[in-house]
Amino acid sequence: MNKIYLLIMLAGTFFAAVSQILLKQSANRTYDWLFGDYLNWRVITSYAMYFGILFLNTWCYTKIDMKYGSVIDSMCYVFVMLLSCLVLKERVTRRKILGNILIICGALVYTLG
Repeated sequence: MNKIYLLIMLAGTFFAAVSQILLKQSANRTYDWLFGDYLNWRVITSYAMYFGILFLNTWCYTKIDMKYGSVIDSMCYVFVMLLSCLVLKERVTRRKILGNILIICGALVYTLG
């Protein structure tokens, strides 16, 4: 198994988190025209990123074991928590940290077990 596919999937997971942050930023704004909520650069960029990541992940799943792909996909929650803290200035609570630690531990148990 080539590790480059795992890195590609990890990068895709990071960009999926970036895409979610863009959608959250768009939802926090108000728009003057009727379709402004749906046709602004954040939403269009976010869905274009999702579309590209979907194809990229599908291709990578043909090259790696399925158990690694699901673990890498679960890292999106960790990236979203970090990016929401850095970009959106949201508070990181103990519950969020505990939840992310549980996700990481579950991923490790799933992969190693």
